[in-house]
Amino acid sequence: MTQQPDSSPSQTPSPHSLSPASDEAPSTTSPPKLTIDMRRTLQSALLLGLSSLAAAVFKDEVGDIDFHYSLVGLPQVETTFFHRPRKEDKASLLYTLGDVGVVGAINPSNGELIWRQQISHGIANGGGHLRAPEGENWVTSAHGSKVQAWNALTGRNIWEMEFKGQVKDLEIMELTEASRKDVLALFDEDGVTVLRRLHGALGTVVWEFRETSKDVPVQVSTNLANIYVLSLHGSPGSYNLKVTSLDTATGARVDHWSVGNKGDIHGAEDVMFVGANSAAPIAAWASRGLSKLSVNVLGTKSKQDFTLPDGTDSIRIHAPHLIQSQPHFLVHIGTKTGHKAEVYHTDLKSGHVSKAYDLPQLSGPGAFSTSSDAANVYFTRITDDEIIIVSSESHGVLARWPYKPQDGQNAVHAVSEVIKKAGGKDFAIRSAAVTRGDDWVLIKNGQVDWTRHEGLSGAVAAVWTEIPEAEKLAEVLAEEAHANPVAAYIHRVNRHIADLQHLPAYLAHLPQRIIDGIFGADLAGHKEGLHRDTFGFSKIVVVATRRGRFYGLDTGHHGKVLWSRAVFHLPPGESLDIKGIVAKDTEGEVTVVGSNGERAIIQSTTGKILEVSQAGSFTKVATTATIGDESNQWLLALGANGLPVPNMPVGSIPNDTVVLRDGNHGVQGVKFTAKSGKVIKDDIWQFQVGKGQKIVDIATPPSHDPISSIGRVLGDRKVAYKYFNPNTIVVAVMEEASNTLSVHLLDIVSGQVLATQVYNGVDGSKSPSCAMAENWYACTFFGEYTVDDGTNRVIKGFQVAVSDLYESPESNDRGPLGEATEFSSLNPVDTPTGVPLPWVVSQAYVFSQQLTTLSVTQTLQGITSRQLLAYLPDSNSILAVSKHIIDPRRPVDRDPTPAEIEAESLMRYTPQFEIDGRGIVSHELDVLGVQEIIATPAVIESTSLIFAYGIDVFGTQAAPSGVFDILGKGFNKVTLVGTVLALFVGVSFLAPMVRRKQIDRRWEAFL
Repeated sequence: MTQQPDSSPSQTPSPHSLSPASDEAPSTTSPPKLTIDMRRTLQSALLLGLSSLAAAVFKDEVGDIDFHYSLVGLPQVETTFFHRPRKEDKASLLYTLGDVGVVGAINPSNGELIWRQQISHGIANGGGHLRAPEGENWVTSAHGSKVQAWNALTGRNIWEMEFKGQVKDLEIMELTEASRKDVLALFDEDGVTVLRRLHGALGTVVWEFRETSKDVPVQVSTNLANIYVLSLHGSPGSYNLKVTSLDTATGARVDHWSVGNKGDIHGAEDVMFVGANSAAPIAAWASRGLSKLSVNVLGTKSKQDFTLPDGTDSIRIHAPHLIQSQPHFLVHIGTKTGHKAEVYHTDLKSGHVSKAYDLPQLSGPGAFSTSSDAANVYFTRITDDEIIIVSSESHGVLARWPYKPQDGQNAVHAVSEVIKKAGGKDFAIRSAAVTRGDDWVLIKNGQVDWTRHEGLSGAVAAVWTEIPEAEKLAEVLAEEAHANPVAAYIHRVNRHIADLQHLPAYLAHLPQRIIDGIFGADLAGHKEGLHRDTFGFSKIVVVATRRGRFYGLDTGHHGKVLWSRAVFHLPPGESLDIKGIVAKDTEGEVTVVGSNGERAIIQSTTGKILEVSQAGSFTKVATTATIGDESNQWLLALGANGLPVPNMPVGSIPNDTVVLRDGNHGVQGVKFTAKSGKVIKDDIWQFQVGKGQKIVDIATPPSHDPISSIGRVLGDRKVAYKYFNPNTIVVAVMEEASNTLSVHLLDIVSGQVLATQVYNGVDGSKSPSCAMAENWYACTFFGEYTVDDGTNRVIKGFQVAVSDLYESPESNDRGPLGEATEFSSLNPVDTPTGVPLPWVVSQAYVFSQQLTTLSVTQTLQGITSRQLLAYLPDSNSILAVSKHIIDPRRPVDRDPTPAEIEAESLMRYTPQFEIDGRGIVSHELDVLGVQEIIATPAVIESTSLIFAYGIDVFGTQAAPSGVFDILGKGFNKVTLVGTVLALFVGVSFLAPMVRRKQIDRRWEAFL
């Protein structure tokens, strides 16, 4: 499943050794050296590989304990179409470039993803281009500065070209002198307009056209004879349209002219449509008040104006893209109450545009799409009541189907494929429509065939929530515990009497429960409806997307979408920036706060919006602090001045120190006090980075981090006591000038630096990431090290540095605090003087792939071994590494003793870590664009629930120490029950015989 890059070494060193931490003189780690015995290394590597078997995902668990939404993003209007990947086939596929920068091919029969490729750096926010040549087996895409071609059937990359500047438009040149189909790519290179014709099969540059007039390039178009480059001429906010005609064979300028008056166009977004590969391509734009539509037939030097109806608030133009199609186009006019359409015809000889007919005004939203069949052009209209097909020649309805969209399934835009059946009278249609609920649905002859929840892509925040039905019982028990014994007894009797109403239903389901228990049916999460199961696998994940829409996913039913709500309304092109999200399980509520003052409280089970404030309602929020314990948390919204945001709801003023991040330059600890009705901020401490440095990551302890053991039993049966301080954070600081990464452990009460590690030769652009739990923390980065093999080679690779914290370097020693049950971070101790510091044991491992987005598994009691979770962007996988595999106490340059193996499960230290596919919890799934991984405990101790989000959404269960407290699917319950029954029958049959024999023997004694 993984491949080792060429730069990955076969030998790597240990960046750290056993050393105490000091806040006065941080230990600087230089590139380490060691000599490796190859034989022992191979043995240790084999042992390391075998140890990863505990993290395996068994075959019968695939698709059962996990769920995956493989997404391409919300399809964009101009980059979605039906296309036949093979000319000889009649079947077509559905292609799209989603707004997250992913190109994909979808099977229109069932909605399954056939292939996809991410063409953007990171998660895009719209944009990009996708085109397909008619009758060819490839598609071409462009995003940023890259132009790429893909096999339309397999998604394999055919060629890739990268140029300076940004791609503004991409078109297919259908007719060429070489009888092939080439690609036209329009670039803006620092104010210079550049058009390149690229070889369709090779991607090489056939010719290049440059225009240095500082015009703003907009689009490129073609007709039977010429290529047209459209740009905006004038000054910002006051443009007219400039058209440059080019020779198709050489790219030489043939002519250029301007259309309209300056001020007609205010920006590139005003040019709404430019047809391409049409017999009469057009450019169109509307006036600022949407009272007039201007149309220019490319090749002519004048425009035509058409009056738009009063109340028009949106315009969209639909036209065919085939040269053989009739030069007809449709103008979709939207109003606040409904929509209508006007169809126009273009005269090829005169270039005159005239209105042919109108489609009537209908209330509610609607969508139009265009289909071509040779010269015939069809327009499809989707409304809240029906789907109709009309010809571009006449307004007569050719076919009609009733269509009743469900809540939120109203079509926003669509692409359609119209098929004329044999005989020429009947039609069939399938339309792929994007809905108001951010779903992508395929409507076949008025019926919805499938739905893809593409709105889930681009997730920016998520939180685990409990199904509140069991929480109510917990509240009742807590209430009884605080009442006097008599009142508690009466309350409990009344509660048990009330529960008798559920007895008939329980008895009715009892036989089925017994059968399920015998034959191995899963009782954990496959019952209908939202419920809380015995093992705690059924929970709700509330996901927030950058479009302002929230989703509730039921992990007990394979991530089923329980609800979807558009909570915040964002302007086009903007993304929601979540500053904080918490769940209050006792109330079944989720609270979320955005950077622009957005705030909402949502019911986790239904998605009902209990409270909402849109952007701009309050002062901008710089950060949020989570106040309260794990079961009752709330968000304190803070502005840029570090004070609570005015008018934002504030609970009780927290007594504890609140840690604030000062951008990338530092962190500080503050306390809030109330004076004269105002909240005052007092600065307690400040951690400021040096000049040329910046904070690249901050890791905090998990909200649920129970401690099961205060010490670690060593091989000599002594105990190394762990250093526990819940008031700590890890701050990773990067200095790019010297390529140095400093990792600091801070006490957030006093601001004291408890430990520091420094790594040299680190590439800060490779996304360093840190995570912490219990008494250890880990950081991943791309750094260098030296191999001591006589050559002193410096090799770079992806490293994971792990640090364990102990109270003392000596075993059976509690350090300066001794047996004290409490300590203060602000008070020094007598021996040694100063704040007690942890003893740090550090070690580093080199992985064969990049690791990002570190996280740690969580279990209910903390008894189960923890796993380090990480995303592998090179293979789009999620890796789980057991903590004992990356244990910093693994002995260096020697084999562990039998006692160390028995007590600590130690292995010989080998710095290289080849990623074993059995440690990939996402197994063969391609999980794209993960931004964060969150974990939560199940009810049983062995299992941790994992959820990852970004472009895709993925959830699974992890058992770091194996499922020791639950029977697996392989357990044969039928055999067990059969054996017990056989023994029972055997005992029942033999018991009388044995009893008779014993009686006979007693009588024989008297005879």
